Amino acid sequence: MNKAAIKNFAVWARRELIEKVTKKAKIYGIEKDKEMKEMDTALNGQVLTFDDKKARRILIEKIDKDGFDETIEEVAYTWFNRFIAIRFMEVNGYIPSHIRVFTSENNEFEPQILSEAIHIDLPGLDKSKVLELYNAGNKEEELFNYLFITQCNALNEVLPGMFQKLNDYTELLLPDGLLRDDSVIDVMISEIPEEDWKEQVQIIGWLYQYYNEEIKAEVINVTKRKNIEKKDIPAATQIFTTDWVVRYIIDNSLGRYWIERNPDSDLKEKLEFFIEPKNGEIEYIEEKIEPRDLRILDDCVGSGHFLLYEFDVLMEIYKECGYREREAAEYILSENLYGLDIDERARQLAYFSLMMKARSYSRRILNKGIEPHIYAIPDSNNIDRKYFEIFGNSLAVEEKKVAKKSIEELLATFKDGKNYGSIIKVQKVDFELCRKYIEDMDLGQIDLFTYDVDEFQKEINNIIDVAEIMTMKYDVVATNPPYLNRINGQLKEYVNKNYRDYKTDLFSVFMYRNFEFCKPNGYSGFMTPNVWMFLKSYEELRKFIVENKSIDSLIQIAKGAFFQEATVDVIAFVFKNSTSNTPGKYIRLEEFKGGMEVQKEKVLEAIENPHCGYFYETNTDNFLKIPGMPIAYWASDSIIKDFEIGTLMEEMLDVKQGLATADNNRFLRLWHEVTQEKCKFDSKNAEDLIESKKKWIPYNKGGQRRQWYGNYDYLVNWENDGYDIKHFTASNGKQRSVVRSPEYHFKEAITWSDITSGKFAIRYRMPGGIHDVKGMSAFYTGKENLKYILGLMSTPIANHIFKMLNPTISLQVGDFKNFPVIKVDALVEKKVMNVSNENIYLSKQDWDMHETSWDFEKSPLLSNKVDGRVKTAYRSYKNEVNERFAKLKENEEELNRIFIGIYNLEDELTPEVSDRDITVAKIFDSKKDIDEEIKGNKYVMTREDVVKNFLSYFIGCAMGRYSLDEEGLVFAGGEFDSSKYTIFKADGDGILPITDEEYFEDDIVELFVKFLKITFGEEHLNENLDFIASELKGKKSDSSRERIRNYFLNDFYKDHCKMYQKLPIYWQYDSGKNDACKGLFYLHRYDKDMFARIRISYVFEVQDRYKQELVRVEDTIVESSGNKKIELQKRADALKKKIIESQQFEEKVQHIADSYVEIDLDDGVKENYKIFKDVLAKIK
Repeated sequence: MNKAAIKNFAVWARRELIEKVTKKAKIYGIEKDKEMKEMDTALNGQVLTFDDKKARRILIEKIDKDGFDETIEEVAYTWFNRFIAIRFMEVNGYIPSHIRVFTSENNEFEPQILSEAIHIDLPGLDKSKVLELYNAGNKEEELFNYLFITQCNALNEVLPGMFQKLNDYTELLLPDGLLRDDSVIDVMISEIPEEDWKEQVQIIGWLYQYYNEEIKAEVINVTKRKNIEKKDIPAATQIFTTDWVVRYIIDNSLGRYWIERNPDSDLKEKLEFFIEPKNGEIEYIEEKIEPRDLRILDDCVGSGHFLLYEFDVLMEIYKECGYREREAAEYILSENLYGLDIDERARQLAYFSLMMKARSYSRRILNKGIEPHIYAIPDSNNIDRKYFEIFGNSLAVEEKKVAKKSIEELLATFKDGKNYGSIIKVQKVDFELCRKYIEDMDLGQIDLFTYDVDEFQKEINNIIDVAEIMTMKYDVVATNPPYLNRINGQLKEYVNKNYRDYKTDLFSVFMYRNFEFCKPNGYSGFMTPNVWMFLKSYEELRKFIVENKSIDSLIQIAKGAFFQEATVDVIAFVFKNSTSNTPGKYIRLEEFKGGMEVQKEKVLEAIENPHCGYFYETNTDNFLKIPGMPIAYWASDSIIKDFEIGTLMEEMLDVKQGLATADNNRFLRLWHEVTQEKCKFDSKNAEDLIESKKKWIPYNKGGQRRQWYGNYDYLVNWENDGYDIKHFTASNGKQRSVVRSPEYHFKEAITWSDITSGKFAIRYRMPGGIHDVKGMSAFYTGKENLKYILGLMSTPIANHIFKMLNPTISLQVGDFKNFPVIKVDALVEKKVMNVSNENIYLSKQDWDMHETSWDFEKSPLLSNKVDGRVKTAYRSYKNEVNERFAKLKENEEELNRIFIGIYNLEDELTPEVSDRDITVAKIFDSKKDIDEEIKGNKYVMTREDVVKNFLSYFIGCAMGRYSLDEEGLVFAGGEFDSSKYTIFKADGDGILPITDEEYFEDDIVELFVKFLKITFGEEHLNENLDFIASELKGKKSDSSRERIRNYFLNDFYKDHCKMYQKLPIYWQYDSGKNDACKGLFYLHRYDKDMFARIRISYVFEVQDRYKQELVRVEDTIVESSGNKKIELQKRADALKKKIIESQQFEEKVQHIADSYVEIDLDDGVKENYKIFKDVLAKIK
């Protein structure tokens, strides 16, 4: 089946039909948001008949009631359903007249219904009208439309659940041009291969899903974060379940239910996805049932995918019991299968698909008058109660009273039924009595005011039918329920009232609800997200299942296999509606990346070979032994024992979530953004901070994966003990921020990020700051040393166990609390603490060697200076870094050996650590030298990185941020003291021009040469320049100075912005693509005169230099020839462009200079940068 073609057609067809139906409405004077007056003639000149006017009036009433867009959408999908249904029937020869409607017998877009028009005999067909149109010669389209509509209405006799009598206005809005090339019908025929329609009724489901794809994308747009309204629930929740998943669920629910009660059945040989226990022994049940006894429900039926396969399995059951296919098909429709949905469109297609499935087994089934039990959940909101008095007149007084009361209760139950769907709680009543009441009508009371009583009867009977289905019990309930937690207020209130313990998501509500539908010892099958297996918010659901039910089988599908672009991981599973001592069967596919076809292959391999390594068995009650009862079916006996003998982490440490500011952009800054005069990094407590009158303190916000030490990036505004955050409210006065665990502020901790898409990582956090909701932390309570726990949790045991407690990407506080800590003797504890302390030290050394650390001292090349050569300093630095890497790895592996032994996990884990998982730097000379094992490690560096970091340090020294006179951060706000820069003077005005030639005394390249002479001496200057330039881009013919100049001119700022997370501290003014005026200035040295200095000292100055050079170049051109003349002309042209660009730039700079703009560093780089965006380089 060509699903790409099906998708392309369905998505396009919806747009096309909406457009065509809208245009047709306009012909009749009906447009959105426009007054619709009476009219006798359509805009195309057609004189409106009485029926046309009536249809138009009904259409206007419909629009007034439901809205223009909704009405057009309804008409469009009605025609879409008709087109695809008739196409399926004609291809498979199911149309009773055996005349093709859209194509010839050769599948050409030459409707046989047209060529055979005068010979066709259809119910309701006006043959004289056909003859008139046929003979007219120019009314082919009108004739086709008439025949098509007549065919649709004729099909009402055999498929009333699909081809309801069309509303007058629906016929009125039949799109024009259906016989033209590129019409919806033409594209349907040409784009979807005929083979895809043949005996593949699931194509109807795929077409339906893809038709709704754009609506769904709009409704569930996560950026809008709106709750889903009642009318949008179908579009937001309907998903066409992968075929093999349906087969797995039904094979192991319906198939298993029958097999367990029929030991001699050979059904399992026909069920490809039936999972047997590893020992091959099925436990049989002594209960005799007949095929006609089976009841199966899909309460979120969609387009009927589950029912279709259930039909096939039931057919096999009937056949092995001696029934003929024709007879079995009738019983399956009338006695076995039941379906419910909130969406009428889905109901229609499920009904149609099921009837087509039955037709494939029985040629006469469409003439039997059998109506499948497929229903759309009704709304009772608009049912008029005035008709009650004309019913039930022949019933006894008490019966009439009971029946009327029962129906009134049902009407109350189904108020807003389409909002609640199958989760509605329905009380059982005497349904037969209700039917007698509603069929017993006093004809004498019918008058002009009760003309629509038939519609009332129909609606009440529908509610009675649905209510009865919802009070019945089923042997099997199988569905793919809605995945939705952004529910509207009304639905939320209903769920809270009736399903409080299971309210986290609609799918979890359905999981519980379907047990109520299911008979004891029956089976309930699902496909859902896997989060219910692990997350705290689903713990009550797990408890209910583990204590009262049993998991018969479960398949955990690999991440991204089903939803390839989303982070929703799905599972398919079957519950038994009773407890059981039989181990559940589990297939774990998370290691097998790829789409659903890959998953299918691996499932079949596991069924064929249960000893494949990813097939597990365990008793449901084993989950009770693990805190939180996660469905960790792969947990070994050793792990379960660790939980039994270990002490939970929450008894040893205080594990806490942190502060939620509710507006991080307002209250957080990267530490380098703000003036250091307002920062305090070592607050002992709140009083200490208040006394210091500082504003910004360290903030633990999680961050990228980092072990042992690091991620000291953010500061939080905690001025006056966090007054601004504590009083941050919404417009209605409601508190927005959440301040948690203030008693743990400023204390040392161990911390981790809640988002752990890779391996778990934990690190030490020094005292003096506050932790964030994303940077969850554990604190010392006097019972256990933090460093010991840090050592334990840095081993693979943590990741191993957390993947059982919660394998989603969001690791919660509760998961950490539930970790089992096994007691050890004092010697082992001391050993672990010593190794942990060393690892913290090693990781801190690594963190602080980068200038993005607030404890950075100086360039590590200067710390490793040996003989005046940068090359040897680099080698020494590389050795230092790589030895640190090796030592940290050695220490981690030692801890792994210790704890793997303590936890008795030698058969599950190894102590070896991959280089990819070590979170300190390792240096390679070039990218091509990087070992395969370490690729993907974000901390890997190359010689190029080292060189660029050194150039960045030079800029810092030139700007005055750092000094060769003293280590560490020297200036980051406050009063600039030039006396601190004696060895290498910081630039006087904090502005470094960058030009393509040496025009200024503080030319950036010459300044760097001077810096290099001071730091490494003059003896090896050229060698050092060559070494540095070799790591920068450039032409082979470029000198070292030219390469360095080009780097500062073209690439430095991109690297700087990347280093400082797109919040740079050195800002680059930039005139444009011709590089006429470019330079850097230091954010912390900015004052209101900065741009006046740039304009006077640099822009004007460089303009003069360009003009002077241009005169010289033009003079030289006259005397030159050949290639030299060409080169000079290029330079002259470039200078002219620079002059024009610099003049335009000067005007922009003047505007800012004249404004004397002052900035507040507390506002952060992002906001301040915007002020000068017209003269600064774009941050990339």
